Amino acid sequence: MKIKFDKYESGGNDFVLIDDRRNLHDLTSTKIRDICSRNFGVGSDGLIILKNSRIADIKMLYFNSDGKQSTLCGNGTRCLFSFALSLGVIKKRATIEISDEIYTAKISNKNLVSLKMKNINKIILSDNKAFLNSGSPHHVEITDDLDQISVKKKGAKIRFSMKYLPNGTNVNFCNKISDKKFEIRTYERGVENETLSCGTGATATAVAVHAMGLTSQTEIIIQTKGGGLTVSFEVSKKGYKNIFLEGPAKFVFKGEY
Repeated sequence: MKIKFDKYESGGNDFVLIDDRRNLHDLTSTKIRDICSRNFGVGSDGLIILKNSRIADIKMLYFNSDGKQSTLCGNGTRCLFSFALSLGVIKKRATIEISDEIYTAKISNKNLVSLKMKNINKIILSDNKAFLNSGSPHHVEITDDLDQISVKKKGAKIRFSMKYLPNGTNVNFCNKISDKKFEIRTYERGVENETLSCGTGATATAVAVHAMGLTSQTEIIIQTKGGGLTVSFEVSKKGYKNIFLEGPAKFVFKGEY
């Protein structure tokens, strides 16, 4: 059976999106891995399936390029929102079911896609490092040699370290540009390589640098290799709330696999 898909990207973080509200497809991990292959398939960092939901406007199933289902993908969720909007399935504000949790996305005043993230109440700080969960687990590390660092090599070492067994973690290397702006490079588990952008990584980094005392700003621009994302939040007694990830989510092309 031919599979119709749309390709979307956010800051170079790219995804294959499939409308399966009629439950026509039963994609195996191998098939998903083949579709995501940049040499033998469509090529993407991940694959997203649009489903009907009983508890939200739409439901999202997210798979990394290794074919394994994963947790929240911030950029992917915003791309799914744009995809569903183009299909006329949702309006300019919608709820999305992801792993039994409900997220809300909307078109912002800047005509970008804004996604409300989960609250972050637990942050583990150690020297120039932080660990927190922004929907997916993230290690954040401050460095002054961001351009020279081997993200794939060092990121993999941290991702597979004993400290983060058994599930591993995503890894972000960060450099401060100003109080308002930080630059990051991200190693994503499941992709097992550096990606041009990572939404949950941008969110985790923005919260982490604030918790580390590197900035007092509550709206921070995170500059990735693929472009800029904006993260805003409120500080509460328990941690961080009303966290929003905002950025582009663009259609690239459509086709059949």
